[in-house]
Amino acid sequence: MNHEAAMAAAIEQSDRVKGRTYPNPPVGAVILDRDGQIAGVGATAPTGGPHAEIVALRRAGERAAGGTAVVTLEPCNHFGRTPPCVDALLAAGVAEVAFAVADPNPVAAGGTARLTESGVLVHPGVLSDAVAGGPLREWLHKQRTGMPHVTWKFAASVDGRSAAADGTSKWITGEAARADVHRRRAAADAIIAGTGTVFADDPALTARLPDGSLADHQPLRVVVGMREISPDATVLNDDSRTMVIRTRDPHEVVQALSDRTDILLEGGPTLAGAFLRAGVIDRILAYVAPILLGGPVMAVDEVGVSSITQAHRWRFDGTQALGSDMLLSLVQH
Repeated sequence: MNHEAAMAAAIEQSDRVKGRTYPNPPVGAVILDRDGQIAGVGATAPTGGPHAEIVALRRAGERAAGGTAVVTLEPCNHFGRTPPCVDALLAAGVAEVAFAVADPNPVAAGGTARLTESGVLVHPGVLSDAVAGGPLREWLHKQRTGMPHVTWKFAASVDGRSAAADGTSKWITGEAARADVHRRRAAADAIIAGTGTVFADDPALTARLPDGSLADHQPLRVVVGMREISPDATVLNDDSRTMVIRTRDPHEVVQALSDRTDILLEGGPTLAGAFLRAGVIDRILAYVAPILLGGPVMAVDEVGVSSITQAHRWRFDGTQALGSDMLLSLVQH
């Protein structure tokens, strides 16, 4: 197996633990033996547990000697809650290390230099775009900015409507798109909705498996707005924790969640417009159904644009077919 194929397997490992490793990044690792065969795989354990390299090395055992470690993030070179991963790699006798993204944290950096000085052949940048735009996207954003990564997620008809004229919106998209939403919820740290959405739809804002049961990881549910919500609202049930923030200021909301990394905004058009005007949205995930609804209920309200020259400019980051629907991913220019 070559480095790219092994990195693809490491990415799969990291995707599986998204949402469960904070404040550590969701890293994946694959250990190849001398013959290039997979000897062990692993991903970052929950807080306080071993890093991905350690998990993979334990599973590889003696087969790691003379082999290659393939990791989505540069192995760390510092003592935190656990010893440096570089120490474990050297002790295991690996001959080569390939990684996708350099560690931007100056405290943890230095793994490449240490490995090289010890005679290990290092291959940086393997599938770096796939990792930086995939499982480590939100963590890398937090490292750069110190603030959580905010994704606005919405479902709409092809003409941009989020509900029919009578307000009905279940279901605009099909099962595949809804399953993808729940998968992303299960990987997020928090989900934001406005009081208007709570009054109109009484959402649970939980992550569920295809059989309808609750996923193992549930994000924090965040309700934003000035109105009091009913104590019987579904969003206040015991399925997950809920935070109510009495403000209409998106900056205050994001600041209140600054200890988080990955946030989903699932509010209605008013809240979405406010977050867009405030400039705090980092990515848009648009689930677009091949239907036409017409009518007044748009996916987003006023965003502060009165002329085409003032348009909010985004670029496509990816597209994906989900059943009969399309998922469009957009990031800022």
